[in-house]
Amino acid sequence: MPGKSRNRSIASIRRGRAADLNDLVELETQVFASDRMSRRSLRHFLAARSATVLVAPQSAGLGLGPSLLAACEQAARARGRQTLRLEVHENNHRAISRYRKAGYRQFGCHAAYYADEGDALRFEKLLTARK
Repeated sequence: MPGKSRNRSIASIRRGRAADLNDLVELETQVFASDRMSRRSLRHFLAARSATVLVAPQSAGLGLGPSLLAACEQAARARGRQTLRLEVHENNHRAISRYRKAGYRQFGCHAAYYADEGDALRFEKLLTARK
């Protein structure tokens, strides 16, 4: 179908599983120069009932960031969460812009949080109306 390849559907996002471990470790290595999650931590999150790891197969460069963020919000809502919080390196301007565009607001900062002494900006978004 014409134009179908431009459709960035959330359908390509799925829950991570143990078989994704090697790919996740490789992704950490390619994307982050430091402050990488260890293989052990990734394995733990893939198996933990208290965590949801989402993956987007074959997504590099396809602009699925907004869909991944929406899927994270949906997963948090499914767990009954009212807010979603995240941390991002102060120099990651692209991600910061994406989070703000998606309705996240900065509420704090962890000074010198990363190995390069960069600050971690803390963002949150209200997912449901408080009762």
